[in-house]
Amino acid sequence: MKALVLCADQWHPADIPRRGLGALEDSGFRFDFLENMDNWTPENLFAYPLVILAKANDASQENLSGWMTESVQTAFAEYVRAGNGLLAIHAGTAGYENTPILRALLGGVFRHHPEQCPVTVLLQAGHPLTEGVAPFTLRDEHYFMSLDDSSAEVFLHTQSEHGEQPGGWRRGEGSGRVAVLTPGHNLQVWLHASFQALLRNNIRWCCGNSC
Repeated sequence: MKALVLCADQWHPADIPRRGLGALEDSGFRFDFLENMDNWTPENLFAYPLVILAKANDASQENLSGWMTESVQTAFAEYVRAGNGLLAIHAGTAGYENTPILRALLGGVFRHHPEQCPVTVLLQAGHPLTEGVAPFTLRDEHYFMSLDDSSAEVFLHTQSEHGEQPGGWRRGEGSGRVAVLTPGHNLQVWLHASFQALLRNNIRWCCGNSC
C-alpha cells in the first residue's frame, strides 16, 4: 500500500515523520514524502488511496505562507468523499483553525499547547484502533484541541499535568475515512512500539479496502 505524506513546516522537520513512518516499511507500507507545496496541485491526491497530513499550514519549512487555500480544502474533501483515506498526525491539525472545509473534514483542530512535558497516552480498551497498543508516557507537546464533531469516535485521550484532551478519533466522510492522532512532536514518540502500532492500525483503517 502506498501513501502520500505531506510534511515539513516551521516547527516540524520532515525527518521525524520520515523516520517514524520509515520504520513501518517492513509491514508492506510504502510512503512518498512531499515537503514543499509551492508547485503541488491537489489532483495528485487521487494517485493514492491514503494521504497522511503531518504538516501545519506552512507551504514548506522555509516558506511560511499558508497553502491550505479554499480550493485545496475542497479537493481534500472531494478526495475523501470519493472513498479515500486521510490520517492527520500532530502537526497535521495545526494552523487550520481558519480553514473551515478542512476543519470540518478532520472533525477538529489544534488550539494550543503548553511547554513540552510528560504526556500519557490513554487508550479505549477493546477499540480496533488500539489493538496491540499499551498506554505509554513520553515527553511531548500536549496538544489541546477543538473537537468540533460531537459524533467523532474518540479512541485515545492524552493526559498531562495540564489536563486531559481527546488525542485520537475517527470519522466517516462520504465513502471515505478520516482519523486524527495528536501526539508526535518528538521522534521518540513516533518510534515507540505503541505509537508504531497506532500508526499501523490507523493507516490500515483509513485506507479501508485499498490496503
